[in-house]
Amino acid sequence: MDMIAKTPQAVTLGRILIVEDDPMTVTLLTHVLTEAGYAVTVAEDGQQGLSLGLSEPFDMLILDWMLPSMEGVDVCKRLRADKDLPIIFLTARDAVVDRVTGLRSGADDYVIKPVAPEELLARVEAQLRRQDVQHRAHAQAPELRYADLVLWPLQHRAMRGDRDLALTKTEQGLLSQFMHKPEEVLTKAALTQAVWGPAGEATSNLLDSYVRFLRKKLETNGGSRLIRTVHSVGYVLQSQPDSSP
Repeated sequence: MDMIAKTPQAVTLGRILIVEDDPMTVTLLTHVLTEAGYAVTVAEDGQQGLSLGLSEPFDMLILDWMLPSMEGVDVCKRLRADKDLPIIFLTARDAVVDRVTGLRSGADDYVIKPVAPEELLARVEAQLRRQDVQHRAHAQAPELRYADLVLWPLQHRAMRGDRDLALTKTEQGLLSQFMHKPEEVLTKAALTQAVWGPAGEATSNLLDSYVRFLRKKLETNGGSRLIRTVHSVGYVLQSQPDSSP
């Protein structure tokens, strides 16, 4: 069953797709989000969520992990390959390995059940605010180049040489920060705020994880290291070899 809940307002703050099979969670999320001004669509299994996500212009996806017909991680991977929208996992799986798996599948945030409605709403607002800031920044920079890297923010595409990097939304946001300020040391605090927003609650460890993900894609097939660590400070995009790891 596909359920659409709309606010009374003629204009909403955005369209959110919830893919969740627990009726109580669906009722809670729908109430909180519609009261806040969002238009909500609910899919009760993974296949339906994937179909809706691919065919309709949603602004955000809130995704359960354990779903009928297709797991949330697989839905996330399939959507991330075609769509640039914030994805928040909402799940009871709280082991570190699960968090890493969820983030590597393309999710932007990971919220553990049971979640306080106020916390979820704050995370939704932070992700949408972050996306809006990135879109406005991208509009001012249709193409970014450094060494053999090229980033087309509006097309959500990046290449190194003749190789498509297939970056996730978060990886692209991180690379964009480096390419806007090449050879300038960026602190961890500055990178975290720029990529996740001031209310994103991202940690230094999360940033380090995404730097590793990005490096792996940049360095595939023997590519030289471009993102270098500046110990106790942050990172720098630098093509010239130095002593930094």
